[in-house]
Amino acid sequence: MTTMTENASGLREFKMPDVGEGLTEAEILKWYVQPGDTVTDGQVVCEVETAKAAVELPIPYDGVVRELRFPEGTTVDVGQVIIAVEVAGAAPPVPSAPAVTTAAEPVPATPPSPAVPADGEPKSEGRKPVLVGYGVAESSTKRRPRKGAEVPPQQSEVFHAATAIQGELNGHGRPRPLAKPPVRKLAKDLGVDLTTVTPSGPGGVITREDVHAAVVPAPVPAPQTSVEETVTAARLQAPAPVAPYDAVRETRIPVKGVRKATATAMVGSAFTAPHVTEFVTVDVTRTMRLVEELKQDKDLAGLRVNPLLLIAKALLVAIKRNPDVNASWDEAAQEIVLKHYVNLGIAAATPRGLLVPNIKDAHTKTLPQLAESLGELVATAREGRTSPAAMQGGTVTITNVGVFGVDTGTPILNPGESAILAIGAIKLQPWVHKGKVKPRQVTTLALSFDHRLVDGELGSKVLADVAAILEQPKRLITWA
Repeated sequence: MTTMTENASGLREFKMPDVGEGLTEAEILKWYVQPGDTVTDGQVVCEVETAKAAVELPIPYDGVVRELRFPEGTTVDVGQVIIAVEVAGAAPPVPSAPAVTTAAEPVPATPPSPAVPADGEPKSEGRKPVLVGYGVAESSTKRRPRKGAEVPPQQSEVFHAATAIQGELNGHGRPRPLAKPPVRKLAKDLGVDLTTVTPSGPGGVITREDVHAAVVPAPVPAPQTSVEETVTAARLQAPAPVAPYDAVRETRIPVKGVRKATATAMVGSAFTAPHVTEFVTVDVTRTMRLVEELKQDKDLAGLRVNPLLLIAKALLVAIKRNPDVNASWDEAAQEIVLKHYVNLGIAAATPRGLLVPNIKDAHTKTLPQLAESLGELVATAREGRTSPAAMQGGTVTITNVGVFGVDTGTPILNPGESAILAIGAIKLQPWVHKGKVKPRQVTTLALSFDHRLVDGELGSKVLADVAAILEQPKRLITWA
C-alpha cells in the first residue's frame, strides 16, 4: 500500500507511513524542504521520531512542494497527510480552486485528504514501498439519521450522551456478560450484578476473582432524572480547575517519542512479569588484565575492547550452559517459548532517552565479531541513528550502570525477555586472595529474571557461571 493520494490537478499528498511496524504516531523533528522546492524520487524530505527511533522519510515521486501540513515538533498520526507535492508534468491547478489558502481564509487544523478514485490509489509503475508497513487504509464513518424532534447542533452530543445514560438507567440495551455457570452462581449468591463487573479473563470473560473484587456495599441509588434535566446539568457543569504552573520555578517536558514508549513498556513489564533479582560480588582482576592484553592483539586492532566485551561473552557462554533462561512467556497461548538464538540487547543512554538495540544472533559471533558489533551498536545509538528493527526481537539484555559509578541495581526486564544483567562499577577494593587481604578489582553483578519461567535455581546458575568466568576468564575457552 502506498502513502499518497492524487487529485485531478496532479497534486499528490504524502501520508505519514508506519515506520516502526505497528506504531501509530510519529513526531516531525525537521523538514528538509520548503514550499516551492523541487524534489526527486527517493529524496529525504523530513526526519521523524517514533517511539523507537529517529527515521528519515524519502518522497516517492518527482515534483514541486506546494504545502507542508504540519510544523516541526508536531506529533502526527500514521495515515495523516504531511506534505503535498505537485508532480512534474501535471496540469496546473484549476484557478477556481486555488491550492494555497489565502490569509483571509481560516486554515483547518487537519486539512481533509482528497477523494480517492474508485479504482484505488494511484500506483507508481514498477516501484515498491520504501518503508516497512507503508501507509494505512482509509475508512469512513456513516451515521443513521435520528428520527424524532430536531436537536440544535450545539446540543447534539450532550443529547446523545444523555439518551445513552437514560437507556442504561432503564436497563435497556445491555449485552449479556460472558461468564461460566459456576461464576454466574457465585455472583448470584453474593448479590453481584454481572453487568457491573469488569472482566479480566481471555476474550472478556468474567472470572471468580472479578466477582469477588466487585463485592462492595451497594451505593444509594441516584434519583431518576429526565433527559432535559440531564442535558441542562451537562451544559451548566463547570470545567475542571487547571492546576497552577509557575514557568519560572518549574519546567514541563511533554512525554512522547522514546521516553513515552520506555515509560509504557517499563510499567507494563513491572506489573506483568514477577521480577526476582539476585546479586553476586566477584573479583574481576584477571578479566581486567585480559582486557589490557586483548587491546594489544592485532586481531582486535581498531575494535572496541573493554570489560563489557568480556562480560557479554561470559553471559553468552552462561546461556549456552543454561539454555532454558533464554525464553519468553506467551500469555495468549499460555506457553513458554524457548529461543534457540540469542539477540543480545545492550542498554544505551542517549540524548533521546534509553535505547536497547540488540546484536542479532550474538551467540554465533567470535570475540572480534562481537567487539565489532558492540562498537557499531553503541556508536549508532549515541548518534541517534538506531533503526526500529535494531530494537526488536531481543532475548536478553545487559545494562552497564557501573559507567555512572553505581555499585549495582535491580534492572527491570525489557518486555518479552526473561533476564537482564546489570554490571556495577569496577573498583579497587580490599579482597581476600590466596589467604591474604590484597587490593583487587571487584564488581557486583545483578541478574533480574521473570520468575514465571526462570526459577531460583536456574537464575542462580546463570549468575554464578557469569561470575566464575569473570573471575577465571580462561573458562571462556574451556566452557565455550
